[in-house]
Order: sequence, then structure tokens, then C-alpha cells
Amino acid sequence: MSQTNSRGTILPEFAVTAQQMRDIEGRVFAAGMPVAALMEKVAGKISQRIQALYPLSKLQRVGILVGPGHNGGDALVVARELHFSGYQVLIYCPFSKLKDLTAQHAQYTKSLGIRFVERVDLLCDCQLLIDGLFGFGLERSLSEPITMAIEQLNCCSTPIISIDLPSGLHTDTGEVMGKAIRASRTLCLGLWKLAFLQDRALDYIGEAELIDFDLPLTDIEAVLGSLPDVTRFTTDLAHSSLPLHRPPVTHKYQQGHLLLICGSRQYAGGAILAGLGARGSGVGMLSIAVPTSLKPILTAKLPEALVIECPETETGAIAHLRDLDLAKYSAIACGCGITQDAITVVQSVLAAEKPLILDADALNILASLGEIPRRQSLTILTPHAGEFKRLFPQINLNNRINASCQAASESSAVVLLKGARTIIARPNGKVDIIVESTPALARGGSGDVLTGLMGGLIALANCAQKPLESMVATAAWWHAQAAILAARERTELGVDAHTLTEYLIRAILS
Repeated sequence: MSQTNSRGTILPEFAVTAQQMRDIEGRVFAAGMPVAALMEKVAGKISQRIQALYPLSKLQRVGILVGPGHNGGDALVVARELHFSGYQVLIYCPFSKLKDLTAQHAQYTKSLGIRFVERVDLLCDCQLLIDGLFGFGLERSLSEPITMAIEQLNCCSTPIISIDLPSGLHTDTGEVMGKAIRASRTLCLGLWKLAFLQDRALDYIGEAELIDFDLPLTDIEAVLGSLPDVTRFTTDLAHSSLPLHRPPVTHKYQQGHLLLICGSRQYAGGAILAGLGARGSGVGMLSIAVPTSLKPILTAKLPEALVIECPETETGAIAHLRDLDLAKYSAIACGCGITQDAITVVQSVLAAEKPLILDADALNILASLGEIPRRQSLTILTPHAGEFKRLFPQINLNNRINASCQAASESSAVVLLKGARTIIARPNGKVDIIVESTPALARGGSGDVLTGLMGGLIALANCAQKPLESMVATAAWWHAQAAILAARERTELGVDAHTLTEYLIRAILS
């Protein structure tokens, strides 16, 4: 959900670089907010959250890691507040030089009789650890003795809460800078940092939540602009774009007509799952083009769909689309299970002047063609990492956000890069990221369901004259929410792709 601050203002869930966060805080300090006052406010909120998660009745011994900068200062204020609340606090600070404000807090903390220890292993007997070594902005790899201390703590079974960002992670890329704390939970301060949206950081961040401390929206917009480039896609954003409400007087073709081109003798399941995903979208009319041999199967599984039989190759792929009038459809989705023998099919849909989703083998065929054509109509590419590398071999995937943006710019297409954090990059540089997901989606056929669901939503939005590009993120969000709900009820092992389709409607009602 979007965050609401103490003044009742709903803050869009922007994601910022380290430099952007510095600039925003710089404006706050320049306006007269004392650094010490902001540290007290932020650390107070952190302390309250920690006590809510781990009340004194459940644990008493807390170890706190203190760094040399203001992240360490936050940690010292948290140590003080936990001490006053009755917790037994131990502090490990392996730095001789501290920033002035942090040094003042260290001096006062010692005056309270809170124990400082010189060996990090003495913290392993604590029931909770608070990581305040480094916050945002780390740009060089950590070295001894810090890396050794982090390695020791990661080997403990003690839960760790990191303040703002697990120490050792690069703020923008999520890269591990030598060694990094593996946090059980990370309390991100003020605004989401880009690292939280990078797949490579997930093993270190643990559960993530935002601690809002009332950054003025005017300062955020002054640095990021009124429409920031990277946005954490939320439930509110999804519900604002779902075209679920229908006028009292309408008919099926006014509610979108989707053409799915999918399946082969080898991969009949891809056509079925894409069709079930499209059915879940609520699209008014669904047509499915399949090889002749698949028509009886599809008709039995999806009796409400118009199944179009197409000539097939000797290998059981669609040979061509006969005389289909592609102009009559609201949207086209192509690729699920078609195999790489369906080259002429992909060439045909690329020439159509309709919104087009390309997935699976359609992407592999597109890569083999050597060039992604710039179409006048919306093009949506939905690769996983392997397909992305085949489509864009010259783009480095180390930074998935930057790579997706570059691919969208080069192809003039919306690029949905699948992963634990699904990234949707538009040609204009805007990025939406789906952060709520589940490894239950790592099952064959899950992507086919997404393609059908997205195709249905795009067709609906096209008829309703709603912005089409926003529906890409909405479909990915809906798909993930269905999987999360299914995994909650059936465990992650119990969510096959067919089961996933049964949770689509439930996911948006919950």
C-alpha cells in the first residue's frame, strides 16, 4: 500500500538513488531542520517499531552495531531508548573516529552505563541484533575487520534488523560491497532506495518496510520531479487502473476482444493456461488461434472462447494465420507454446497495427530475426533473464533496472523483465516495479497465465480508452497477488499454474 505520513498525506512509493536522498535531506536541513532533531525523530520511530516487533516480554538482550556516520548515530539513539525501556543492551562499535553528532551520542550512551564490547562474537548471545554500521551511500567495498565481523554475525542464528539498508549493500544497485549483513528485516527510512527493488539484494534485505518521517512532498518533488522515474507499484495504483466497472448497457465487443496466438502439438498446455489467464481478466470476447490438432482440446477446456484452427507444420506448430483479419481485435498476445517453428506467425503479428504482447517463443523468434521492429502500436515484451539476453545481448543485466530502461528505449517497447522483483520499463524512461511476489511462481506455465491475463486487460483498456501502458504493471501485480494468496492457503509447493488461474478473481476481492 502507499504510505500515509502523520499529517495524513498519502505519499507515492518513489524509489530513490543515494544522491537523490542526499539532495532531499539537504533541502530539509537547509530549510532549518536540525540534523540532531531529525535523528531523534527517526531513531524514535525505529525504536518504537522494534519494540512492537520484539516486546520486552519476548526478549531482553539486544546487540547494536554502530557505524561512524549518522546511521551509527541512529543506532545509538535506538540503544538509548531500548535501554530506558528495560532492554539489556550491548554495543559494538569498531571505529575510532565518529562523526561529531554520532560521537556525542556515543559519549552519552556510555555515561548511562550501557556496555560497549570490543569483540563482535560477544553479540551472538543476544536475542536480537540491530545493524547500524552503514546506511545509504556506501560506495566502496568493506574491508577487515568489518567484513570478518559481518561474516561472524551472518553465521549466528540471531535475527538482525538493519537500519535503512543492510550494511555492505550498494544503495542503487543492491550489489554486495565485499560482505553484507543478511538482515531478517530492514527498516528503510523516508523513501525506498533502489537496492530494495533489485533481485540481487533480496537475500540480504529480508522483510522490508518503510519508516516514514514526514519528508515534505515539495522537497521530494523538487529533486525527483512530480513524476519520478522509478515507482514501487502498489495496490492503490493497481485498483486505480483496473477497468472492472462496466456501464449498464454494453455488449461483449465493447469489453475488449483479445486474440491469443498460442500452442503447438508439443505445448498444448501453454495455450490452455494463457486462455485461462485471459478468461480471468474479464475480457468480453476471447479468440484463440491454435494448430488444427489442438482445437478439440481448447474447445473442451475453454468453451466460451472462439477457437480458430490454423494450418500446422509437420512439427505441430502454427504454419500461418490463414486469412485472419488482425485489425478487428482490441489486442493480440502471441508466443505461449508456439515453438520457434512459428516464424511466419510472429512476422504477421509484428505488422499488425494493434497492441501486441510477445512472450516465450515469440521472443526467441524475435531475437533470431536480428532486429526488433519499431511498431506504431504498443509493443510489450515479457522476457525472463535468458530471453532478455537473447533479445538484447549487448545490454549488461547486472543492474536490472538500468538494463530494462535501456532495452525499452532501444526497442520503443514496454519491457517487462520477470524476476523476484518484476520490472516494467517504458520507452519514456518511467519504471514500475512489482515488489510483492512469491517463489511459488517459479513453476512451468506461470508466465503463460500472465500473458493471457495481460492480454485481456490490454484489450479491455483499449476499448475503455484507458492508458494501455499502465495495464502492464497492473497485470503483473494481479498475477503476483493471486500467487501470494494461493501460496498462503496451499503453501508455495501447492501452486501450479492451473491452480493459479483459480485465484485470479479472489486476489482482487481480498
